[in-house]
Amino acid sequence: MDGFSNLSHGGDRGDRGSRGAGARPDPKDRAQLAAHPVSARRVLALFRAHRWSIATVLALIVTSSALGLVSPFLVREIVDVAIPDQDVRLLLMLVGAMVGVAVVSAVLGVVQTWISTAMGQRIMHRLRTDLFTHLQRQPLSFFTRTRSGEVQSRLTHDVSGLQGVVTSTATSLAGNVATVIGTLVAMLALSPTLALLSLVVIPPAVLVTRSVARLRRDATDKRQKALAGLHAQVEESLSVSGARLSKTLGASQQLADRFTGSSAGLLDLEVAAQIAGRWRTATMGIVFAIVPAALYLVAGLPVTGAGISIGTLVAFTALQAGIFRPVMGLLSVGVQVTASMALFSRIFEYLDLPVEVAEPEPERARHLDPATARGELRLEGVSYRYPDADRDALSEVDLEIPAGATVALVGSTGSGKSTLASLLTRLDDPTRGRVTLDGIDLRELPSAERAAVIGVVSQETYLLHATIRENLRFANPDATDAQIEQAARDAQIHDLVASLPDGYDTMVGARGHRFSGGEQQRLALARTLLRDPRVLVLDEATSALDTRTEAAIQQALERVGEGRTVVTIAHRLSTVRHADLIVVMDQGRVVEQGSHAELLARGGRYAELVAAGDRAPVDVQADARVALAA
Repeated sequence: MDGFSNLSHGGDRGDRGSRGAGARPDPKDRAQLAAHPVSARRVLALFRAHRWSIATVLALIVTSSALGLVSPFLVREIVDVAIPDQDVRLLLMLVGAMVGVAVVSAVLGVVQTWISTAMGQRIMHRLRTDLFTHLQRQPLSFFTRTRSGEVQSRLTHDVSGLQGVVTSTATSLAGNVATVIGTLVAMLALSPTLALLSLVVIPPAVLVTRSVARLRRDATDKRQKALAGLHAQVEESLSVSGARLSKTLGASQQLADRFTGSSAGLLDLEVAAQIAGRWRTATMGIVFAIVPAALYLVAGLPVTGAGISIGTLVAFTALQAGIFRPVMGLLSVGVQVTASMALFSRIFEYLDLPVEVAEPEPERARHLDPATARGELRLEGVSYRYPDADRDALSEVDLEIPAGATVALVGSTGSGKSTLASLLTRLDDPTRGRVTLDGIDLRELPSAERAAVIGVVSQETYLLHATIRENLRFANPDATDAQIEQAARDAQIHDLVASLPDGYDTMVGARGHRFSGGEQQRLALARTLLRDPRVLVLDEATSALDTRTEAAIQQALERVGEGRTVVTIAHRLSTVRHADLIVVMDQGRVVEQGSHAELLARGGRYAELVAAGDRAPVDVQADARVALAA
């Protein structure tokens, strides 16, 4: 088996870790394993359910390797017996056997690839789905502190990279071991003298090739880094923003000089990389010429060549040529293992993340029928502190939100409004205290039932890259077209959708770029209304709307809010003056509660917020004046 041909499959990280016998383990892989060690037992546990497939693959590898050693012996018989004796029958049998060995080896290789690939894909499917499901259970704080590209890389590239570990690296290792052992045994059987010579000549030849390969790798790495830097300069300098910056600063010549220097450096590195590659090819050619030449020399000398027939020499030369690459492959086992374990480490690191907002245990879960839910919310002694924060974002909050009431949360930036909303919807769990819905602790309520009762429309909308109809139906897969249109009317977006050429079948586009920010928020509102939740949480849901559209939606919300509990987090005070209850927050605490008129009369924090509007920009002033007039 070719020890090189199977070393570079899989994901990009798998490629980096399997660059041949001249490579060293990647420092990033070592750092990953040091930060998150992986036990061999845990990795082997993934393969336990596939032990019969593994046994079959190993048997096929051994059989294929053994068949590969038959051909040299057939060649010896052809050269030493069949051709000199003109034995046509024997010649036909031996030639037919050679063809038969090749056909059987090819079929065994196909079957081995099929079994190993199918096994690998099943393992990858399990890891991929387990990782995706586990990440779905992580709190929002995980996604805010983790780059989305990093999550996607581990879920796609790293898992895909493991395919190469299962189907290529492992089988290549087993094949190389079987080939080397079998070839050495066959060499000894053919000629102990020539076998001893191979054992002396091959190690230094391998080491020389390995050293030259390392030089080529170093030169190639430097070239790749320089090329990446050159690409970065092109992207920065020749983009619209970069061109504008260089022209306004008069830095065009400076950028041109910088690019010229980088290009000149790349020129030298390209030449060095090509020369190193040529040296590697030349070294391999010299090695492949020296070893058989040494064999011919030993076989031709009277002292050492006694008893070595021409057929034996031909067969031995063929065996010797086939052992070099597997030996080189085995020398890179350390690199392969380190790279493979680093991939497992990256995946297990995410699988080992604790689930901070966990589903209740089945025996402890309590249930709430969305059709009969009243929508009463309570916060009892609730405090919350973000990970790594030095103080609480919420502190000892006690709050009752009656069923069917419209409650507004107001306060300056950082007062804890959005944090409180995230606890009401159980995007996070309180550090202390509890949040209840109709008397049931949210931690005891299954997420599907909670989501059916509590609907959320946030300031940051997210629309799928699908049609408007599919986006709305995502909230309620069983919704009829009539229900979808009614939800759109309630959100004041139906007329706009109906005016589009494709209507509700219009593609929204990636991240909703087809629509303005206000239109996206109205679509998100329609999507939430389609669930018909008993509790509606609006986290500055109208912040991107103009005054006229906002007023229309407010009227719609008043209509659809009848019989619902509505919790509104508002920046514009004009949107909260008609709320049944206004809750004023400051530094994570509830400092005031009451109606708009009551809070103004008290002259406390709410009155200060309203008065501050007089010193705010025009749109905020208008909100404050409307509130004061009311």
